[in-house]
Amino acid sequence: MSEISTRLTYLRERQGWTKTRVAQALGMSLQKYANYEYGSREPDLETIAKIASLYDVSADYLLGRKTPEKHEIDLAKDPEVLLYNGHKVSAEDMEVIKAILERHED
Repeated sequence: MSEISTRLTYLRERQGWTKTRVAQALGMSLQKYANYEYGSREPDLETIAKIASLYDVSADYLLGRKTPEKHEIDLAKDPEVLLYNGHKVSAEDMEVIKAILERHED
């Protein structure tokens, strides 16, 4: 397996997505996307850019050049960035999360 195929599989599984879901999000056939994960084909630059955007990683990461960048986000300032399984957290659930985090502050 190539580095890109390994990372594509890892990113998809981390999200809990199927190959079909990823292929649809990228606007391609399941077979074409699956070949990227199997390592029998490699995506072109445009497709790499789409995949990087989908998973919010750099093209360098997809190509095996470095680890994914870690983003520090202050939920108090930007609560809209929190996702669970690809879906935005509701305002009600966000309040519960904030209450839990406030109890665990240093």
